[in-house]
Amino acid sequence: MFKNRSGQVRAGWLILLTFAAMLIVQQLFSLSGIFLLIFAEASFSGESGYFDVLTALDSHPWIYLLVQGGGTAGGILITFLLWRFINKGTMKQLGFRGSLKDLWFGLFLGAISITVIFSVLMATANVTLMNSLSSPQFSVFTISFFILFILVGFFEEMFFRGYIMSSMASRGNKKWVIYVASAVIFSVAHGANPNVSILGVVNIALVGILFAYMFDSTNSLWLPIGYHITWNYFQGSVYGFAVSGTAPNGIYGVEIAEGRDWLTGGAFGLEGGLLATILILAGFIATRLYSKWQNHEQTGIL
Repeated sequence: MFKNRSGQVRAGWLILLTFAAMLIVQQLFSLSGIFLLIFAEASFSGESGYFDVLTALDSHPWIYLLVQGGGTAGGILITFLLWRFINKGTMKQLGFRGSLKDLWFGLFLGAISITVIFSVLMATANVTLMNSLSSPQFSVFTISFFILFILVGFFEEMFFRGYIMSSMASRGNKKWVIYVASAVIFSVAHGANPNVSILGVVNIALVGILFAYMFDSTNSLWLPIGYHITWNYFQGSVYGFAVSGTAPNGIYGVEIAEGRDWLTGGAFGLEGGLLATILILAGFIATRLYSKWQNHEQTGIL
């Protein structure tokens, strides 16, 4: 029941146990930030009783980074430890191999994808800038969220692509099963985010398949890591949209037209809109062309 014919723990059980361990460790690594937040609220705001954690975190950017970034760092650590001591694998086998050109291309592709969506929404009057392009409003959050999104990009690709896909591949699962399973787990993990929508869940699953394709076609995590970082950062910290339902702190502020959530994504962010669907699909074409250009076609992991 728990092991396959080769004596390996079945992929489903392994992923379930790993996911549970990851959640526990993330919560533990977030505790120091939570305690510091309680102290800060009691010291500076006089709030010694109940207070809204999310609202309070918006007033303390570095504590926000400690809470969210700490939990994410914990996820990176537990993923590495489980891969090293349970799967008996190396970081190279997890996906940290190949050329850093893949990282740079991923960073470019993620940034340009969000910029295209933003530009189309601006041109069609579906969003209005609250401050002009020549007047960006930088803040501490501009730096703290840059650090956070780097951590998020590394962690989510390490776990959802590197760990899950490699574990399933080593147990002989079919390619389409690996693609779909990793994408569904990725989407479900975001399913409890604020203001989530059906199209948002679908798009997250779709971008999960794109990340899987990037990993498989380049035999490396660098491309999906790069794309993931700038997709999030440009969406939230540059153009001021919510990121998977998380409130933005962008250098620009936007007012989103009402009644067109199917296009703009609404309060969930651009990932909840149809334009994101189109740009994600375009990402498959870009990845295919890039892989062919870099001669990655014969190096897939699956």
